[in-house]
Amino acid sequence: MSNGLGTPRRIPVPSRALWISWLRDSSSALVVLAVAVGAVTGVGAVGFRFLITFFTRFFTGYDDYSGVGRVPSEHWPCLGVWFLLLAPVIAGAIYGPIVHWFAPEARGHGVPEVMYAVSHKGGRIAPQVTLVKALASALCIGGGGSVGREGPIVQIGSATGSTVAQILRLDTARVRLLVACGAAAGISATFNAPLAGPFFAMELILRDFAAQSFGAVVLSSVTADVVGRAMLGNHPFLSLPSFAVRSPVEYLLYVALGIAVGVVGVAFSKILYLVEDACDWLWRGPEWARPAVGGLLLGGVLVALPQMYGVGYPVLENAVEGHYVIGLLLLLMVGKMFATSLTIGIGGSGGVFAPTLFVGAMAGTAFGAVAHGVFPNLTESAGAYGLIGMGAALAGATRAPITAVVILFELTGEYSIILPLMAAVAMAAGTAHLLSRDTIYTAKLWRRGVDLDTLPADLPDLHAVELAAPAPEPLAVGSSLRGAAKALSQNVFGMLPAVAEDGRYAGCVAAEDVAEALEDPNGPATIAELVKPTAFVSADANVRDILNALKGRGGTGLPVLDTARTSLIGWVTYETVLSRLHPDPGVQD
Repeated sequence: MSNGLGTPRRIPVPSRALWISWLRDSSSALVVLAVAVGAVTGVGAVGFRFLITFFTRFFTGYDDYSGVGRVPSEHWPCLGVWFLLLAPVIAGAIYGPIVHWFAPEARGHGVPEVMYAVSHKGGRIAPQVTLVKALASALCIGGGGSVGREGPIVQIGSATGSTVAQILRLDTARVRLLVACGAAAGISATFNAPLAGPFFAMELILRDFAAQSFGAVVLSSVTADVVGRAMLGNHPFLSLPSFAVRSPVEYLLYVALGIAVGVVGVAFSKILYLVEDACDWLWRGPEWARPAVGGLLLGGVLVALPQMYGVGYPVLENAVEGHYVIGLLLLLMVGKMFATSLTIGIGGSGGVFAPTLFVGAMAGTAFGAVAHGVFPNLTESAGAYGLIGMGAALAGATRAPITAVVILFELTGEYSIILPLMAAVAMAAGTAHLLSRDTIYTAKLWRRGVDLDTLPADLPDLHAVELAAPAPEPLAVGSSLRGAAKALSQNVFGMLPAVAEDGRYAGCVAAEDVAEALEDPNGPATIAELVKPTAFVSADANVRDILNALKGRGGTGLPVLDTARTSLIGWVTYETVLSRLHPDPGVQD
């Protein structure tokens, strides 16, 4: 372009600092960040699946050995089936030192570490976890570890989101949100389940359903699913037959199934940590050698029951399709519980999400076989109960009923299973709640002395007046609607405080109320009628009181008033509290 005198005019280009400032502060930047995390995690999920297949083929010669049967490895036929004894040892000898020296948090099933990072570390996860977890879990699963790939990809995606946020030096609230975006993207890309991913992240990772957070997490989940489908094809995660309810009597059976499988889900959690405790008690050597030595025990289990090799989805499909008798179903259920527990106990790296689905499928199918044998004309085939059992076991073990319902619906695409699925999942979650205070994830944290539902006892002696950030510029109660709308459009909290003519605090006005009033031709001319008394925090409130008051508020926060409760002195959010509890080590005072 020219300025008319023949001299080119330089178009100003936004500086790097302006871009970073926009990413840190703008609400619209969440769209870019969520899409970026979703895309990277989607690619990572695909790469992780290929890595698992590579190592599985390296050890066995097959893409998935669990569904093949007791046959020799194509690479070491001279060993016969005894190669199963050596595969976990070799794999453990490789990933054990890698995990021990580079990222100890990559050991185990991953999700508890993400939950702890979000609740106690401001969402900060070491960047190296992404690569170490991918390599260690792929080696563990490919070498026969009877664990799932969902837990690792959740941790990989969460570490990706955390790393992006830390590189950009985002505030704590956005770090936590991007961690949840990575978790949702991991579930979405792994299961081809863009709905289940967000619910998993909100229900288990963030433990909050704030609207703004949910939007970002959904966007990340959809992006990861699109990337996964583009690279792997639009194929269903599991090929499961269609089922329907044959008779109203079946609903009672599904309720009974939910109770029974809820007990099984709790039992799985108890066995998991019982075996882990036994391994801790028995092992006296260096931690880096533990997976290799313990691999001998795991190899013995695989020789006896080769269906336990790896994740085991082919075995799950065979069970739901009715290829196994009741005795074998129960054997596979107990075998999976023990094999997964042993894999984790010896220091393996992998998830418990897929094993929980496996256990539920076996228990449900066995229950269905009995029910169909007793009431052949009133019940669907046994596989229908195996399908519902998957969701019930997941709800019982994780106490995440929404995720359980949504993910089974997405896996099947059958609306006809929704009612029995909801009934069974509700009963399973309720039964598990009565039997155990902890889930399969929180139990690991509780054993470390961490209770996500209870605030830590050593909170600093700080008060709201010390923690509060400057409050948004308040509106006068006589402000026009259009003036209020302009002010609210530039505010990230979705509401603004209002003051009376004498300057006393009057309440808050919400953006949605102003938007609705603008659309109403008979609406008020000012915001006076829209100002409502809201919850607030007193200036002398301590950290515990502040956090309790903020529960369920999402990113909105609360006004801080003086002790007389008449003057606005600041604004407090989770971010302002966490920034004091977990200050950024890179920021110098």
